[in-house]
Amino acid sequence: MSAGAVTGLTLDTGALLALDHPGKAIVMQARVDETVRRGGSLCIPIGTIAQAWRGSRQVRLARLLKSRGIDIAIMTPNVARSVGLLCARTGHDDVIDVHVALCARERGHAVVTSDPDDIARIDPALPVIRV
Repeated sequence: MSAGAVTGLTLDTGALLALDHPGKAIVMQARVDETVRRGGSLCIPIGTIAQAWRGSRQVRLARLLKSRGIDIAIMTPNVARSVGLLCARTGHDDVIDVHVALCARERGHAVVTSDPDDIARIDPALPVIRV
């Protein structure tokens, strides 16, 4: 997938944590705002919320989760089977990372991540943006 074909962003746990991190929040929020301004879509796989959520002090994350137009990707039994197959095929054992990559691939998104190497192990063709 080329950078020109990217239609939005899929956010991993590191991206969600960056929203309320003092040194990363402004840049991360600007990425989100720019994507929305340009008509791109935002996807948050459900497992990343569980990994990132630590309490009510995460104001920016809470606000993003309440925003209209956010695609919260759930893991249905069919999605879980696809994630499991991709784990087996790639040798990657983190189902949340694999779900992030699968969501991004299906939507034509770039992945916003704090660990681009993990995503590249799953799908080296996915564009990644490091937070």
